[in-house]
Amino acid sequence: MNKKNVIIGSIVVLLVALSYLNVVPTSGAIYLVFNMILIVAGFYMLIKGADVFVDGASKIATKFNIPQMVIGLTIVAFGTSLPEAAVSIKAALSDNAGITVGNVVGSNIMNILLILGVTACVAALPIKKNTFAIEIPWVILITVILLIMGINGNVISFVDGLILCGLMAIFMVYLVKQAKNGSSDDETTVVGEKDTMLKLLIFVVIGIVCIVIGSNVTVDAASYVAEKCGMSPRLIGLTIVAFGTSLPELVTSATAAKRGKVDIAIGNIVGSNIFNILFVVGVSALITPVAFAAEFIKDTVVAIAAAVLLFVCVLNKKRELNRTGGIIMLVCYAVYFAYILIMNYS
Repeated sequence: MNKKNVIIGSIVVLLVALSYLNVVPTSGAIYLVFNMILIVAGFYMLIKGADVFVDGASKIATKFNIPQMVIGLTIVAFGTSLPEAAVSIKAALSDNAGITVGNVVGSNIMNILLILGVTACVAALPIKKNTFAIEIPWVILITVILLIMGINGNVISFVDGLILCGLMAIFMVYLVKQAKNGSSDDETTVVGEKDTMLKLLIFVVIGIVCIVIGSNVTVDAASYVAEKCGMSPRLIGLTIVAFGTSLPELVTSATAAKRGKVDIAIGNIVGSNIFNILFVVGVSALITPVAFAAEFIKDTVVAIAAAVLLFVCVLNKKRELNRTGGIIMLVCYAVYFAYILIMNYS
């Protein structure tokens, strides 16, 4: 761990400690600014916690000779969805369903229109045959299912959660078959001599603690800022929280493009969107019914449209998302962002 990470980590821990100790005055502009800073600190804990958890858990699995395919499809896949899951479950338990649904729908919209849009402007993104023929249509299908569930009673119920988790199981079976056919992009986990079992177990525990605390801090601070700034829980879930929990996908895609591994960028984003709906919403609904406000109907329709747009943009001879497609996506996101801001403050 370098000096920079130690300094940043120390600052984050100090800020979180101050929030739990109630040292900062709980009213006025100072407390509002403090909560804005806490949102960033919470995101940092979420992302770093997920990284530490995935790294530690993957190495423990490797020590027990668990196949890399299984590690990639379970631990790593679960880890990349931990920020969304932690925030959504915490929000659901805190009766902040606007953040729960907004986080997932907002993240999916942002993943496609903003993250893929930006990445495509940097480098053309080739798309794999299975991603085009199966995974993108699957995203469209499950988003439509989420919309139907939400419209039916304005709540994602326990039964709906079971259905979503069942669809998740089906998708996992599909991934296993793909991996057996040599279609997996999982990288090998390297275990060094210093990676003792005790050290790795400590990493896993630290990762989980950071994720839990980070989600608590993020949701509480975001809810306070939303209230004081006249932002609805829906808006802050669709924007601030969605962006924060989408940071792992943003970093992954940007890093892949930088390293020339652009062929996995679209697959990673599409896979993340699938996990967000089936795993995050599904598990949240199993814990407590998740309210689906009428306002989210339009947002979910936008999420469906974004997935359809991605499908259309790669309907070319090269089967790639080029710069033109990326620009179209960015323009669409700008229009959508302006719309939700106007609707919130009108």
